[in-house]
Amino acid sequence: RLAGAAERVSEGDLSVRVQVGKDDEEIGSLSETFNRMTSQLQAQRKELTDANRQLDARRRFTEAMLAGVSAGVVGLDGEGRVTLINRTAAGLLEVAPEDTEGRHYTESVPELTGLIRRAMLDPLGRAAGEVDIRRAGVLRHLNVQVSSEAGDKTHGFVVTFDDITDLVAAQRTAAWADVARRIAH
Repeated sequence: RLAGAAERVSEGDLSVRVQVGKDDEEIGSLSETFNRMTSQLQAQRKELTDANRQLDARRRFTEAMLAGVSAGVVGLDGEGRVTLINRTAAGLLEVAPEDTEGRHYTESVPELTGLIRRAMLDPLGRAAGEVDIRRAGVLRHLNVQVSSEAGDKTHGFVVTFDDITDLVAAQRTAAWADVARRIAH
């Protein structure tokens, strides 16, 4: 009975139990231990399956939430590999998420390297600044924030950025208009 039950467990059936015989104390004790082991394995498998379902639901929620955000968002693990990139970031950086995820930030977003390194060296794991990127001949001005996840740099960083190209252009136009007004005065 034990050999047959062990074979079923090896095939993935953790619901199998062995009837405990009263005749032989050693075999009875072994049967009880086997039943306890398969019960624990079954409970642990259920816990793992439930945890995976929860993680998957959280991942889908996070992806849906980030898809609707107007800012670019890039997640980095503790070693600097891109773990997540939302649609806005992919569009602004003109990259395909599947080509970017898993690659080091120095390869994926080289223009942000300086700010990311500053955040890595900062005691609070933060850095901010403006970065210019050029894609397909188009210059974009980005306002970038780099923060460590929950203040712990070993877990990774979240890089967020907004395209402020139009704002910078409007500020320049306003500044030139002011210069022209003063000259005309």
